[in-house]
Amino acid sequence: MIKTTSGKRVLLVLASIILFASLLAGCSGSSSGGQGENGKKTVTITYRDDGIGEQGAMYKWIMELSKNYPDKNVEIKPTPIQASEGDYFAKIALALKSKDKAPDIVTEDTFILNSDASAGFLEPLDDRLKDWPDWTDGSFIEAMKKGVTASDGKVYGVPYNTDSRGLWYNKTIFKEAGLPEEWTPKTWEEVLDAARTVKTKAADGVVPIWMNMGKATGEATSMQTYEMLLYGTGGRLYDDSTGKWIVKSQGILDSLRFIETVNKEKLGPPLSKVLNGQAGNTATREYLPQGKLAISLDGSWITGNYLENGAAPWPEYKDVLGFAPMPTSNGQTPGSITLAGGWALSIPSNAKNKDEAWEFIKYALNKENSQKLVTASGNITVRADVAKDPGYTQMPFNEIATEYLQNAEFRPAQDKYPEVSTQIQTMVEAVATGTSPEAAQNKYAQDVTRIVGEQNVIEK
Repeated sequence: MIKTTSGKRVLLVLASIILFASLLAGCSGSSSGGQGENGKKTVTITYRDDGIGEQGAMYKWIMELSKNYPDKNVEIKPTPIQASEGDYFAKIALALKSKDKAPDIVTEDTFILNSDASAGFLEPLDDRLKDWPDWTDGSFIEAMKKGVTASDGKVYGVPYNTDSRGLWYNKTIFKEAGLPEEWTPKTWEEVLDAARTVKTKAADGVVPIWMNMGKATGEATSMQTYEMLLYGTGGRLYDDSTGKWIVKSQGILDSLRFIETVNKEKLGPPLSKVLNGQAGNTATREYLPQGKLAISLDGSWITGNYLENGAAPWPEYKDVLGFAPMPTSNGQTPGSITLAGGWALSIPSNAKNKDEAWEFIKYALNKENSQKLVTASGNITVRADVAKDPGYTQMPFNEIATEYLQNAEFRPAQDKYPEVSTQIQTMVEAVATGTSPEAAQNKYAQDVTRIVGEQNVIEK
């Protein structure tokens, strides 16, 4: 008879083996060492597929580049991982560790890049970049290079987009509720008041405000909800002057109380919707286009869904939607806040075809092809030359989304950030489900202290 503890251990080992195998299988046969058809070398590109498969902008872009790629001795193959935002990074980490399953190119969210680089998963690109004119002649916006530079000072990816965040709102619903169609809230209370007005005056079934609040939506909860609030109080996650993580502060409590208010007053969607891994897609692709959502705290990229070839075509979006800046808590300087992020193409350390991967990255992220991707996906460009192109500037909301970057803040470029971010998500979900802000903050402080060490935390 096996003891209970031993049985659990055996089950855990078996579960880990099964999980590891299944996650690697999610790379769709992304082994990068084999030959493609007719003896060609195959360069595999792994990215997150959020459920729309071949209709996704990234898939279509890769396939177009593959078709037109000048080197006919190289086959370009997309190998997507279908996962929620919260799961993608765990699956990528497993793939990058594998000498057999690591792709040749991986899309890296810039928040995780430093951690992956420190773990030895990514190839430094400095020696290659110095010989690429696009990188050295000012074609890339200099500030955007910081997001792909790790704590060791080396560059581990080429950025292909950035983003800003704000308050998307439905002008039709606002008009029906007697709210201004050109809306620029000055404080958090004005945001809440608008949501309260929608609740009392808009049609039944309209959700006043939607923010990501669950662990299942991963970094979207950390960055688009909590950090947009925290940084709007003047607070920060990490104190650069002391090199310590801030685990207790008035800003933390104020941010959590905003979330608590939304839920207590039933201004948001049902928890069954908002705590789901597909919450972001539900808000963006269903509730907003269908006129069932008044305000959404989200990113500049969501309009990519509404293009003719997007996941939820909506020709009227440019007339129906407004994009207001997220105000600071009490209207204090600078008046509004946004968090900026972005994605990059990186070469894993275990990639088999590194030279071929690099040549494709240069082709994929030249001016013409970069512009195609950001236009199709609704993102903001990281290239200065694309930013001046009429084909880019005429896209609805691009100009205002870029303007918000003037007050942009960035996530801490610290190895421990991904682990801290997980605790943020736990804290936010706890408040959303009824835990008091004080209790949630205390638990967050304990968990972050355990992760980074007592000597590396501070209260403010």
